[in-house]
Amino acid sequence: TGWSCLVTGAGGFVGQRIVRLLVEEKELKEIRVLDKAFRPELREEFSKLQNKTKLTVLEGDILDEPFLKRACQDVSVVIHTACIIDVFGVTHTESIMDVNVKGTQLLLEACVQASVPIFIYTSTLEVAGPNSYKEIIQNGHEEEPLENTWSAPYPYSKKLAEKAVLAANGWTLKNGDTLYTCALRPMYIYGEGGPFLSATINEALNNNGILSSVGKFSTVNPVYVGNVAWAHILALRALRDPKKAPSVRGQFYYISDDTPHQSYDNLNYTLSKEFGLRLDSRWSLPLFLMYWIGFLLEIVRLLLRPVCTYRPPFSRHTVTLSNSVFTFSYKKAQRDLAYKPLYSWEEAKQKTMEWVGSLVDRHKETLKSKTQ
Repeated sequence: TGWSCLVTGAGGFVGQRIVRLLVEEKELKEIRVLDKAFRPELREEFSKLQNKTKLTVLEGDILDEPFLKRACQDVSVVIHTACIIDVFGVTHTESIMDVNVKGTQLLLEACVQASVPIFIYTSTLEVAGPNSYKEIIQNGHEEEPLENTWSAPYPYSKKLAEKAVLAANGWTLKNGDTLYTCALRPMYIYGEGGPFLSATINEALNNNGILSSVGKFSTVNPVYVGNVAWAHILALRALRDPKKAPSVRGQFYYISDDTPHQSYDNLNYTLSKEFGLRLDSRWSLPLFLMYWIGFLLEIVRLLLRPVCTYRPPFSRHTVTLSNSVFTFSYKKAQRDLAYKPLYSWEEAKQKTMEWVGSLVDRHKETLKSKTQ
């Protein structure tokens, strides 16, 4: 009689979108939303969803074993989105490894103890690379043996966590049943509330409307946040379906949509040009030179480590990540999960632009209050 779902990282960019879609699922009796802390406005939004499904808010640490065991009790599905995302090396390596790797392992163990049969992991494209800006991957797929070789803590931790999740497929649960797992690897995710897009827009608004270049040499296929959330719902349905489940168990899937393949710079410009924001037209350094300056900055960081913490503006890893040709097909997700994007590029663009407009309006209000 009904089933229940635990979503970790439910206060995050992707997590909250999954919750909004979950409330529409049939026979779902309870959603447990877990995060370290929830913003008051999100708590309010979640409380409004209560009339459809029971929604239990759990605030706590992913590294707290007793808390995780309680959270997993009587749960049918775990969707694990909680992690520390750090592309620019701001967070301590130890914290990233603890939350992203150890937290995932503890959650898998809690699932075994509480006999939770389904575990879906939100991975990242960075598990596959890119490893070199010279290497071109276009319409890559799951059968290609691509693996990130950087030692940067974020991609490394996500790679280890994803391996742990897929290796746990087939584990025996405490009640004698079997644990089934799968992982989703979304492309670069954009949409309302996107942390990277938000930072780029706010920086441009404080810089005379000039968007700083984050990757003019890249070609990527970004994915809208609503479609990433939808892929999680379809993965959940597939693993609960005895006919579909055998082909999904232990698998990973690239998730994208019909957003045009483009550079990061072009995407930022497309989503904000209506508000007078424009790309930086100044001359920029050649890519190979940026790469080697990144290398020198890493050496400076190492030399200064005994004295102070120096965070270089970029590294070889960030130069590669921002300027590679790295696109992927979602045919396997179409085949196994019956994945079809819920939102078209036009809808996704419109929704995101409206949100960018709200950031611009807020900035104008702030300036107005300062001059009064």
